[in-house]
Amino acid sequence: MNLHVAAARTDTDRLWRSLTEMAAIGATAGGGVGRLALSDEDRLARDLFRSWCRDAGLTVRVDRMGNVFARRAGSEPGAAPVITGSHLDSQPLGGRFDGAYGVLAGLEVMRTLNDAGIATRAPLDVVVWTDEEGSRFTPGMAASGVFAGVYALDEGLAVRDTQGITIGEALAAIGYAGDEPVGGYPVDAYFEAHIEQGPLLEMERKLIGVVTGAQGQRCFQVRVTGEEGHAGTLPMTQRRDALLGAARMVDVLNDIAFGYQPHPVITVGRLLVRPNSPNTIPGECQFTIDSRHPDDDILDRVEREMRAECSRMAAGLDLQIEFSGSSRRRSIEFDRDCVALVRDAARELNYPARDIASAAAHDACHLARIVPTAMIFVPCRDGISHNERESAEPEHLAAGADVLLHAMLQRAR
Repeated sequence: MNLHVAAARTDTDRLWRSLTEMAAIGATAGGGVGRLALSDEDRLARDLFRSWCRDAGLTVRVDRMGNVFARRAGSEPGAAPVITGSHLDSQPLGGRFDGAYGVLAGLEVMRTLNDAGIATRAPLDVVVWTDEEGSRFTPGMAASGVFAGVYALDEGLAVRDTQGITIGEALAAIGYAGDEPVGGYPVDAYFEAHIEQGPLLEMERKLIGVVTGAQGQRCFQVRVTGEEGHAGTLPMTQRRDALLGAARMVDVLNDIAFGYQPHPVITVGRLLVRPNSPNTIPGECQFTIDSRHPDDDILDRVEREMRAECSRMAAGLDLQIEFSGSSRRRSIEFDRDCVALVRDAARELNYPARDIASAAAHDACHLARIVPTAMIFVPCRDGISHNERESAEPEHLAAGADVLLHAMLQRAR
């Protein structure tokens, strides 16, 4: 790499301003953001991103899953692109950096290359993936999953939210039902920058996490069925209380996590009660289970134990139980060459770094099935994420963007 390229750095202030302006869309009272996928806020965020891309001279296209691609041309237009990106949707009370940082770090790379007059052989793309979070449409990452061939296009468009609205309908409603094919073309590599969403980098005073892979995940929907009854007249001994059963199941799921070393993480994050009336015994309860572990064999054992214990709880209370799997992902190893580019870039830039496995799922996990892939983590304060208090330092965010810049340049040149 020549001295001109080696000296290239992203603009800390410009990246921070972009993140701050983006965070104003869907801003919450607690300092975070609420941009549910394919909401009006998501549309405004996408529109702002597209305007910035046009200002940077990038060519924007939208595919049929609503994924937005912005391309900086290379000297060989037919070469397979090097892609970076993440997502702009958030949790209902999410943070300002989860997802948005990866998108805007990619845009900052393009702006920096423009400023420095640096050309690449391969085209460079920045992508906004549709509905990474899964907080509105379940499962999450459906759009990157269609791109990677995990799901068929019709299957992805048919995913519904709790109101029965499909992704296809929501895309049309906000004007992002594109006409480009979803994937199906060669991609040279995919890089994704992200806040760690955990405490390790901050605890060890490391600036860059060189992400080597991601842990496996099993997600389930559980339906517990009993019988409604009058809260005042039905004796305790005759009740078939679905919420009571679900509550006991949640407690035993927590206990299961502590039976393995290292501990898996098991989360019940959504609970729906029917009829949800203060003076009616609940006749049905639905809840989600999100279980994760880096060892697939342990994760399989955890699944069997969760099913067995929940079924035992249901039988003891004369309840019916139904498990359905909403998503399954085996543990993933990222491409060694791409990981090495991230590691080398951090070393050449004199940024303290460590190898790290992602505890969270990202669109990169789907891309890794078909494309050489790597991720770059930067610290977030106290490891807090999926929370309005999520925070990161401007200098740390710029350092991650610098590593992204140099890794992509090496791959694209």
